[in-house]
Amino acid sequence: MRWEGGRRSSNVEDRRRGPARGGLVGGGIGTIVLVLVALYFGVDPTPLLQPGGPLPGGAPAEGPPLDANADPAAQFVSVVLADTEDTWGEVFAAGGARYAEPSLVLFSGAVQSACGFAQAAVGPFYCPADRKVYIDLSFYDELKSRFNAPGDFAQAYVIAHEVGHHVQNLLGVSGKVQAARQRMGEAEANALSVRLELQADCFAGVWASRADAARQVLEDGDLDEALNAASAIGDDRLQMQSRGYVTPDSFTHGTAEQRMRWFRRGLESGDVGACDSFATDDL
Repeated sequence: MRWEGGRRSSNVEDRRRGPARGGLVGGGIGTIVLVLVALYFGVDPTPLLQPGGPLPGGAPAEGPPLDANADPAAQFVSVVLADTEDTWGEVFAAGGARYAEPSLVLFSGAVQSACGFAQAAVGPFYCPADRKVYIDLSFYDELKSRFNAPGDFAQAYVIAHEVGHHVQNLLGVSGKVQAARQRMGEAEANALSVRLELQADCFAGVWASRADAARQVLEDGDLDEALNAASAIGDDRLQMQSRGYVTPDSFTHGTAEQRMRWFRRGLESGDVGACDSFATDDL
């Protein structure tokens, strides 16, 4: 993917562990008091000492903006996010609306979001309550080593998929799906989640199509990287890998074939209207 020199987003928060910023050394009395109170009540004070850790009362903390000298992986994420901003900004403007840009939070190990506390093991996710995408960059190592899906465009696909959920949130799709799922049994609710995820894959394809048409970001092999990543994290492949068999009623993201198909659908059409995964029986 041609990303070097691309515009960097100002909507990236860096909550990764690193050198103490306002910790016990030079952090002031306030931090010390918080730690003493936590210890008194038998609470682990570690999250309070981490940049971007949860605030008292459980509210998610704002992380600092991404440092201009951050590592290349973080800069890559920032450029990809900026490109999604440009693409979806144009799509929304064409429809007479303004695109509200999401934030992207970099974290390490675990993170507090408005949707609750999450470990890195859950993988990248989008929280509609605070309109933020969360990612531990170690996931990219796992994508390469565990899922055999290397490549920078595979990584870009992951971000574009989560941003796709943000688009769904802005369009009101996520809220309608969540409300409908609460009235359904588990199997039906899972099936509805699959449609939501496949539409996000399609939106990722729309981004790739439009970004390449406008800025020529794709290089040879990039599409194969994205399709390979979409396939690698299909429910059937993940379940077979982890336990040796699959249970379709428990799928929540779609099969490998479905995820590739819907990403390709968005890619080939470049049209948001082609991504209505709720209006077809042929997933």
